[in-house]
Amino acid sequence: MSLPSANQVRQQFLDFFASKGHHIVPSAPIVVKDDPTLMFINSGMAPFKDYFLGNKPAPFKRVADTQKCLRVSGKHNDLEEVGYDTYHHTMFEMLGNWSFGDYFKTDAIAWAWELLTEVYKLPKDRLYVTYFEGDAGDKLSADTETQALWRQYTTEDRILPGNKKDNFWEMGDTGPCGPCTEIHVDLRSEEERAQKSGAELVNADHPQVVEIWNNVFMEFQRKADGSLEKLPAQHVDTGMGFERLMMAVSGVKSNYDTDVFQPLIQFIAKEAGVEYHGTAPATVNTPPATEHEKTDIAVRVIADHVRTIAFTIADGQLPSNVKAGYVIRRILRRAVRYAFSSLNQKQPFLYKVVPVLADHMQSIFPELKQQEKFVTRVIEEEEIAFLRTLENGLRRFDSLEEGFRQHGNHVDGKSAFELSDTFGFPFDLTALLAREKGLTVSEEEFKAELEQQKARSRNASEQEQSDWTIVEPSQELPRFVGYDATTAEARILRYRAVTQKGKTEYHLVLDQTPFYAESGGQVGDTGYLLTPMSKVRVIDTRKENDLIVHTVLDLPQDLDAVVEARVDQARREQIRKNHSATHLMHAALRQVLGTHVAQRGSLVNEKLLRFDFSHFSKVTDDQLREVERLVNQRIRQQIPLGEERSVPLEEARSRGAMALFGEKYADSVRVITFDPEYSVELCGGIHAPNTGEIGFFKIVSESAVGAGVRRIEAVTAELAEQFVDEQLDLLGQVRELLGNPQHLTTTIQKLSDETAALRKQLEQAEQQQLGQLKDQLAGQVRELNGVNFLAAKVPARSADGLKTLAFGLRQVVPNLVLVLGADIEGKPQLAVMLDDELAKGGKLNASQLVRELAKDIQGGGGGQPFFATAGGKNAAGLDAAISKAEGLIQSLLG
Repeated sequence: MSLPSANQVRQQFLDFFASKGHHIVPSAPIVVKDDPTLMFINSGMAPFKDYFLGNKPAPFKRVADTQKCLRVSGKHNDLEEVGYDTYHHTMFEMLGNWSFGDYFKTDAIAWAWELLTEVYKLPKDRLYVTYFEGDAGDKLSADTETQALWRQYTTEDRILPGNKKDNFWEMGDTGPCGPCTEIHVDLRSEEERAQKSGAELVNADHPQVVEIWNNVFMEFQRKADGSLEKLPAQHVDTGMGFERLMMAVSGVKSNYDTDVFQPLIQFIAKEAGVEYHGTAPATVNTPPATEHEKTDIAVRVIADHVRTIAFTIADGQLPSNVKAGYVIRRILRRAVRYAFSSLNQKQPFLYKVVPVLADHMQSIFPELKQQEKFVTRVIEEEEIAFLRTLENGLRRFDSLEEGFRQHGNHVDGKSAFELSDTFGFPFDLTALLAREKGLTVSEEEFKAELEQQKARSRNASEQEQSDWTIVEPSQELPRFVGYDATTAEARILRYRAVTQKGKTEYHLVLDQTPFYAESGGQVGDTGYLLTPMSKVRVIDTRKENDLIVHTVLDLPQDLDAVVEARVDQARREQIRKNHSATHLMHAALRQVLGTHVAQRGSLVNEKLLRFDFSHFSKVTDDQLREVERLVNQRIRQQIPLGEERSVPLEEARSRGAMALFGEKYADSVRVITFDPEYSVELCGGIHAPNTGEIGFFKIVSESAVGAGVRRIEAVTAELAEQFVDEQLDLLGQVRELLGNPQHLTTTIQKLSDETAALRKQLEQAEQQQLGQLKDQLAGQVRELNGVNFLAAKVPARSADGLKTLAFGLRQVVPNLVLVLGADIEGKPQLAVMLDDELAKGGKLNASQLVRELAKDIQGGGGGQPFFATAGGKNAAGLDAAISKAEGLIQSLLG
């Protein structure tokens, strides 16, 4: 089914109101520059606020537009719902028609009905409308005028009264306001509609019975004392959510299934190497239950958030740590986290979506296409910066999780602040992680920690520049001499102590150093700093801005002395072999696979080389062998290293030098060449003086990193020989175990087939056994404090079997509280299953129950509120855990 074009549907709206005498105006920038009460446009009427307030006259009596809007904080905060349901967004378009003292209710209602039913052809029997029922507190009677007008177009059962919350719109605590009439559409199936009237689901947060248009009739002014007074003129302010309208006219169940989002979603899914299934959790508060739900949520979040990020940057707001810039950074980092954790995107990803978005929106919002390269660059740089700390932050959260569970499943404010301060996690991201793991987190506690930090910063601000202890003042940057030497005499310029997890290390900066600082995928050098009085081990070398920072465990005793900086030469030689082999392999890949191959990431250390590159399919075994052949051929040719250190960038590019992914280059660059006809790259790393030094090259693995990115790991020299020897030894052991058959692969295939057949028989037998066991256990269920209770030890063969049994019982026994235990190959396993309604009731939580019971088996676990599992070390404690369950349930149920 071809979807209606977003551009066509949008244009139909604008053309319709142009035919009714409206002046069509472009969207205002989404970023607000001159309103202290708003950071972003959050509604269609916000750009016209001054007209309603009477601050300036409206240039036209009738106006129509589509306005970019953003809602992520404060009263209008849809951020947490985004991705989890089908219709919430951060950025959205609001189609609107406006009357400034011109037409009022009669025309607004007539045109709304005409557009929806005659232009968009929405079925009249699927539309419901509301009117304001009045409010005693404001001394307002029901809006019977609107009710009577609607009777001209639809039946009484579709005209519904609404309270002040839903049907009286206010700009803020003060200002213009008035009653409104909403138009809702019922997109459910005919079967669902037959079972329950759509009227019962209006304003009930049903994902397929949604408001698509709100017509506000501004006729009052809310004063500071809370009273209302009539405005001198009556205005109409309407807003129709474009994304929801597209869902209705497309006949689909989700905004994300329309032409507004599908080009982005399909692009994201393809780039991430996943398939989009359109699944969603049962509610916005329900964690994803399947891998499809997990990846689908991530794809939707990214599609939504990239729109927000791109348009705010195009409208002049760069990500930052303050105010509006911080809001954009929060959204961007939330999207990066979903890409990283749910789609396995460890490299910058979001920026790739920008060209697709720019092309798709060009006809209505050309500003993004005009700034496409700039926006793309800003997003990519933000991703690179955050990815440096994201993985460590996620590990930190995981390491703290058990402590959170021991303190009432609560993430304390101090931990939330640490994640923000150390790892750059906005509070929203910590809240998201907590939510997915069934934890709570207090924003108030977080804010208290933030205030304490601000106070500390204010007190310590003068000391920020004295973080380093200066040993020898110097106005010049440290020099790197490691291209030509592995030892050098140097002086210590500065040092500082760094304490982490109770361990103190020291950072040293020398005036010159042969130590290579980690960069471009090559790890930093290790080695020693020697003085007449001490020998200090250098355990790492990294860059910090333009400083080369050496990490040591102890300070030299004589800081003022000349030190001999000595690189671990044996390690350095293996690293440089691997780095040069990387260049040879890159060139070979381009020969074998095509010139589309480009580096997308790398790691070069003393043990291996890892190379990520652009390619859209698995590299075949034959292709890998050909790559190995080409590289080893070049090694045997003993090609000398060609090194040029100050080549103008444009000249280097004109000579065909490859510029690598994620690198920033100065005007003058270093060019590394191994045969001008074979490998020429821009590179700042350490290399073998001759390819013959590499000795031997062997690929050990090839895999996918993500859509369009493959990864090869390889070893060189002695480690490559060792790998081959190990493989030959392993092959010999396999032959011996199989009786040295003449045809090894045939024998293995036969054994594999026999094993698969036996496994299938075993699974069938286990399923039959579980079915019989389920029936037996269902008969043992008894009533306990108003619930159906069962605690039993069962002969399950696996954790999956135990889970299958628990879910099977849940299907046949209502209102169930179930505790099952099993000894699985000497390892105790517990499972707790609750009926959904019991889990929602709050008294019982499967995760909390299983953790308490797991104490008897010396273990721990967790899961969701309705189902959780635990493993342990003490199988002898299973009986005690099962016995304890009844008393525990009774105490919780009261």
